[in-house]
Amino acid sequence: MAKQGKKYQEAAKQIDKMRLYDPAEAIELAKKVATAKFDETVEAHIKLGVDSRHADQQVRGAVVLPHGTGKTVKILVFAKGEKAIEAEKAGADYVGGDELVAKIQGENWFDFDVVVATPDMMGVVGKLGRVLGPKGLMPNPKSGTVTFDLVKAVNEIKAGKVEYRLDKTNIIHVPIGKASFEKEKLVENFRTLLDAIVKAKPAAAKGQYLKSITVTATMSPGIKVNPVKVME
Repeated sequence: MAKQGKKYQEAAKQIDKMRLYDPAEAIELAKKVATAKFDETVEAHIKLGVDSRHADQQVRGAVVLPHGTGKTVKILVFAKGEKAIEAEKAGADYVGGDELVAKIQGENWFDFDVVVATPDMMGVVGKLGRVLGPKGLMPNPKSGTVTFDLVKAVNEIKAGKVEYRLDKTNIIHVPIGKASFEKEKLVENFRTLLDAIVKAKPAAAKGQYLKSITVTATMSPGIKVNPVKVME
């Protein structure tokens, strides 16, 4: 096991591993122990009482965080004709079709964070399934990234829209802002995210839905949040 640095060890001393913190307390503590030389990202890790192997227990969607993530997001849009012009005017960083597919395939180019496509371009985007899929970049109607309303899609993503989805261990990992954010803004982002995930609960999910919740900054230990307090 790799030895943790002094800053990590000092941060760990301030966190009670046996305690379940209230959301506001956990976020305040995450800000306090985030002492890296850069502005650390604060993330929420939510383990759900579902089984991602079953199609009727998938949890996936997107939500606009009221205070954004603090990150400048680069958007690639696959569109043509008037829709391509619309995407450019909306502020998309890259807009195109087959030429972008060739650039990604030939140059291993990934200078973007989100991919949006109009429905009529999904045949083109499908060629990139093997490279976009593993990176979590494949456009999907459930996350609002396959749409003809490109103005809305681009504006929401730029404003702080984040996608949430289960991984193979039934955990959702989502950034909720930066350590430099005011505590109240991080708490509001956190609650907005949790509200969306609770509303997305599959009908097939049985028993406790929110199994565990952890808040953590990039270089710091995780802080456990009381799932019961989240629901209050």
